[in-house]
Amino acid sequence: MKILYVIANMARRYGGPQQACIEMAKHLAHLGHDVSIYTTNQDGPTELDVPTDSSVFEDGIEIRYFPIQPPRFWGTSLPMAKALRKKIQEVDIVHIYSLYMFHNAVAGYYCRHYSVPYMIHPHGTLDPVLYKRHRFQKTILELLFENRNIKQAVAIHHASEEEKNLAQPHTFKTPDIVVPYALNVSEYENLPEPGMFRAQYPEICTKKIILYFSRISFKKGLDILVKAFATVARKRADVHLVIAGPDNEGLAKNVRGWLTDEDMLERATFTGLVQGKAKLAVLQDADIFVLPSYSESFGIAVIEAMVCGMPVVISDQVNICKEVELSQSGLVAPCDAEPVSKHILELLENPEKAKKMGDNGKAFVKKYFDWSSAALEMEKAYNSVLSGEKPDINYFHSLWKKIEGKPPLK
Repeated sequence: MKILYVIANMARRYGGPQQACIEMAKHLAHLGHDVSIYTTNQDGPTELDVPTDSSVFEDGIEIRYFPIQPPRFWGTSLPMAKALRKKIQEVDIVHIYSLYMFHNAVAGYYCRHYSVPYMIHPHGTLDPVLYKRHRFQKTILELLFENRNIKQAVAIHHASEEEKNLAQPHTFKTPDIVVPYALNVSEYENLPEPGMFRAQYPEICTKKIILYFSRISFKKGLDILVKAFATVARKRADVHLVIAGPDNEGLAKNVRGWLTDEDMLERATFTGLVQGKAKLAVLQDADIFVLPSYSESFGIAVIEAMVCGMPVVISDQVNICKEVELSQSGLVAPCDAEPVSKHILELLENPEKAKKMGDNGKAFVKKYFDWSSAALEMEKAYNSVLSGEKPDINYFHSLWKKIEGKPPLK
């Protein structure tokens, strides 16, 4: 099978979808498929140091980077559009990441023009929180191309059951598949020696690390986190907040302002983007992971924390919150500082419970969220649509049956 992924950019600063795209592509290539990714060289306000005139081959997949052009916010690249016209005629199926962007307008058009089936992965853009943002501009794009893209897709790919449920008012009854993001679990089996991360930041010393590990973004609930941490820190002198993630949107100054208002700036550390061994070191040394997002289509950072044996505190808008509760690997709260702070304190004051949740999460992710399993589910979905069948792939339905015999109650 010849598979083409089309995505706006591949820089690590953009978080989970980029990581998920390349990992899914690699694992499908390992299954014997011919897989390519077409994208741009955009990296925030700069560009990736990659060739834009030839392909890059990585773990059996072809990656073509094309030069980003103004207007950058739309992911514009006329060279990519020209290349997509040719490439799409050569493949069996196209998988388009995101909505309201240049690349999906072009890819959707050429797929329809050449009668090539395509699948769309909105990765959260149809969640009510994001759907309402910039509604006027989005309405224009929907009328121009996006509604047509969605209506004529062979399927809409969601990373979680809740993402599917939230998106359904806007998908025109197009068939859905649910295949989760995952991890290369083996990469987390040999963590660095404890203390390596702490040694880089003397201000942390032996304090309990409350870890935020994600992009600094408006939707991630950092205002909630700051208030919740301040409540915890006023009751306990042994806690320190670590905010590990890139500041793509220029919001770190806001977060520092909120910390200053709470008189907590000296009890927080900003690391910026951490990768490789540095990422594993912070995941090894942290005590509690917190992500109180207002909107989260999946949450790769959540399962990264879990596979490293860390209990998690997340909001009920993180779309794998049901799985966290079912596996008893963390605590779920509404998007409000008071219950988030109570959950953090509960884990701090009950170390045995925290350890048990950490152990549960580690076992759960290892068993159910490895990329090899996710790739097999996606392969089934592609084969289904290419054979003319309506895809019926929902990873979480089978997962719930394995855990308790029925889906959790809403």
